[in-house]
Amino acid sequence: MNLFSELGIHDRLQWKVHKMIFAMQELPGEFTTFDFIPGIPAPFNFGLAILLNQKMLTLGEKIQTAPPLLPMLVQGQEFIDAQDELSVLEFMRKYGMPERINEEVFISMAKALDFIDPDKLSMTVVLTAMNRFLNEDNGLQMAFLDGNQPDRLCAPMAAHVEARGGEVRTSSPVQEILTNEDGSVAGLLMRDGSTVTADTYVSAMPVDIVKRMTPKRWANMPYFRQMDELEGIPVINLHMWFDRKLKAVDHLCFSRSPLLSVYADMSTTCKEYYDDEASMLELVFAPCSPLAGGNVNWIAKTDDEIIDATMGELARLFPTEIANDPRWPATGQQGPAGQAKLRKFAVVKVPRSVYAAIPGRNKYRPSQESPIPNLVMAGDWTSQKFLGSMEGAVLGGKLAAEVILDRTLGNPTKGLKEVQPSVIAAAATHEAKEPRGVKGEGAIAFGAGAVLSKAGMDILREQDGAQFDGETLPEVEETPEPVAA
Repeated sequence: MNLFSELGIHDRLQWKVHKMIFAMQELPGEFTTFDFIPGIPAPFNFGLAILLNQKMLTLGEKIQTAPPLLPMLVQGQEFIDAQDELSVLEFMRKYGMPERINEEVFISMAKALDFIDPDKLSMTVVLTAMNRFLNEDNGLQMAFLDGNQPDRLCAPMAAHVEARGGEVRTSSPVQEILTNEDGSVAGLLMRDGSTVTADTYVSAMPVDIVKRMTPKRWANMPYFRQMDELEGIPVINLHMWFDRKLKAVDHLCFSRSPLLSVYADMSTTCKEYYDDEASMLELVFAPCSPLAGGNVNWIAKTDDEIIDATMGELARLFPTEIANDPRWPATGQQGPAGQAKLRKFAVVKVPRSVYAAIPGRNKYRPSQESPIPNLVMAGDWTSQKFLGSMEGAVLGGKLAAEVILDRTLGNPTKGLKEVQPSVIAAAATHEAKEPRGVKGEGAIAFGAGAVLSKAGMDILREQDGAQFDGETLPEVEETPEPVAA
């Protein structure tokens, strides 16, 4: 919120009623909520919201769930960090939590927080989120940006930089990080042949891109070798336009679906897309790949296959509204009451999104301070208390700025985070090679997401073959240039 206030755009956030909304798996078309009563402070508002819900957990299960979470309230971040070696399921079973809480709550939370299921997700991630819920009165209240991100958020950020003498360059990819004999950064060689030099360099690249760009002189440093233990996780975002209005709520919804994470009807929740006549759903499709713990490699599937599977799930969520549409076989069981048909869609694949927060990864997240005297690291995957998220990215940037300020003023910094002994040993015998670099100019090449044409899928296969392990590349119809997410 500080970022929005600093930019003077806090009024662009559309705040929703303080609640969590879950689809009822056993009652298609129905929803249940955790309602946070105004005026009741944390953590009592969170506890009361759970107690008042009568549809998801029994009273006995709620009571059984509470004791394992008490150390988090007493010990705070120390206890939270110590649980990183356990998955959510392992934590549940170690502390005797009821199994049904996984189906009722944790599956939804895990897929919303890191796009993977609870048996793969570090418990530290869930506890970090719950710690905010239990310590902040409005820790679970949600807001939607009132329009598209480039205009409503990114443009004010660029204007803020430019108003203070900075320059924002877009479509200017870096070819190589140049280094001096002592290992310090000499400059950035751009693809157009020019070189950019500075007093201090800040990397905000995703971890997978950093690994591709790491200079040979740095390759044996334990600080950089620990990044081998981190990788981005695949996710798919869907945008689906229907020919009529669905019964939507003005909020984010947890689908509790095996294929979908969270979704919202943007024609209801967002001012720019408001439409009384027709719905536009935005959904997160996860887990979408074996790399994310899924059973099916949806990243390698065609857009039509992904949309057909999604339409089947939407038919379950909206059983009396989604039509039986021959184009989408998964809707074949729909009755005559359903009338809503899909008009158009966009499938945005993000092969490497936030870092995979599987158990044991936190210790490998590097400090913002690096062993390179004029290089500082930022990004949500660097060491900070928040998740791989927007909040984590902002905090990572703030901590990077603190390193620069302390160095400039001659003040002591927080220092380098300790690197694990196993990483130090491996770094000593690592064979340093020239960096692979980044190929291509689309969003996918630099760790973002895009609607992929056949050419885009071919580039992805060339750059990140792990996404297609054991798969035959599907035939994809030619489409215009990829559309950035």
